Amino acid sequence: MDKLLIRGGTPLSGEIAISGAKNAALPILCASLLCTEPLRLTNVPQLKDVSTMLRLIEQMGVRVTREGPDSLVLDSRGLDNPLAPYDLVKTMRASILVLGPLLARCAEARVSLPGGCAIGARPVEQHIRGLQAMGAEIQVEHGYIQARAPGGVRRGLQGACMVTDMVTVTGTENLMMAAVLAEGETVIENAAREPEVVDLANCLISMGAQISGAGTDKIRIRGVDSLHGAEHAIMADRIETGTYLCATAVTGGSVRLTHTSAAYLDAVIDKLLDAGCEITTEREAISLRAPPRLKAVSIRTSPYPAFPTDMQAQFMAINCVAEGSAVIRETIFENRFMHAVELIRLGADIRIDASNAMVTGVDRLDGATVMATDLRASASLVIAGLVARGETLIDRIYHLDRGYERIEAKLSQLGAQVTRVR
Repeated sequence: MDKLLIRGGTPLSGEIAISGAKNAALPILCASLLCTEPLRLTNVPQLKDVSTMLRLIEQMGVRVTREGPDSLVLDSRGLDNPLAPYDLVKTMRASILVLGPLLARCAEARVSLPGGCAIGARPVEQHIRGLQAMGAEIQVEHGYIQARAPGGVRRGLQGACMVTDMVTVTGTENLMMAAVLAEGETVIENAAREPEVVDLANCLISMGAQISGAGTDKIRIRGVDSLHGAEHAIMADRIETGTYLCATAVTGGSVRLTHTSAAYLDAVIDKLLDAGCEITTEREAISLRAPPRLKAVSIRTSPYPAFPTDMQAQFMAINCVAEGSAVIRETIFENRFMHAVELIRLGADIRIDASNAMVTGVDRLDGATVMATDLRASASLVIAGLVARGETLIDRIYHLDRGYERIEAKLSQLGAQVTRVR
């Protein structure tokens, strides 16, 4: 099992390119299930989760052709096995995103209940209720969601109006993909507004879907008879962007990130400005210069456009060595402070009270052996290791590989001393 060895104390400096967004790529890969013509994608990140999703749709009959390191063509005309088995689904919660497209295209699906990071309950009831509102008959048996559309492909799903009980990104994406081939109009209220939802909608529209309202809390979809092939470039990864900004800030460095945009990072950039950083933005680049020492900043996670839960752990890491104290409140997932225990092993001063964490900055962190517990927790340990005195060894970095492309190479390009230990 791979580990990451970091020798801290070097300010990050230089320029790197940001990869395509994992959270946009995964649903867009599933969108290829909706039509019989090829879907060509560019800016696809080379990540473990992307590889898993490709294996999943390949075993359904999709032909995957790589045209370059970040481009591929998906051809699902041979789709003949609407099954998502446990051995592929167990490592990645986003696998549930095949449910809607399979129901829409094949009128049936058998999908294992998903796994992924152990950061708290992320129920699939919203997906199921929405599909049932569109006429799907669904049972959960022996760990599998078994679904079918009454009347088969000939009748298919029917448009419906639905209000989700909670804001759910994957739920919104699943229902949107199911609705593009449903008969009539579907309205999703209390829809997720994340940029990745908009990117999926843009891809579907390029395939011939009729969608309006993506990026708002009310999305309308007018079903069409069929979709056609298209080309689409995956948006930049805003969480990877934010992570490298935090890593630069905590080390007192200066960096320019290209192939990205500040358009979807307002909440993160505002907090980095509050911490004392200087930030300049271009159309497709962001530059950051850090002060000698950051100021502690309090954050509260909420659905987009508020502060993202996927950046909470990274800000906890920079608060560990910032001047003053700050409160971090997690409102999305009830079990997303597992990284705090590992940060304490490095010398951090953190107190947890239910969904709140009080972080008081210390003069320095000291390297130690720590263990990654989920994807974003692993990023927080990397950030802490970059500023810690001595060596930090991070175990179980398969979590990191799920969401960060070539992280040791990119950090090394910025001057960090980072080595993958196999």
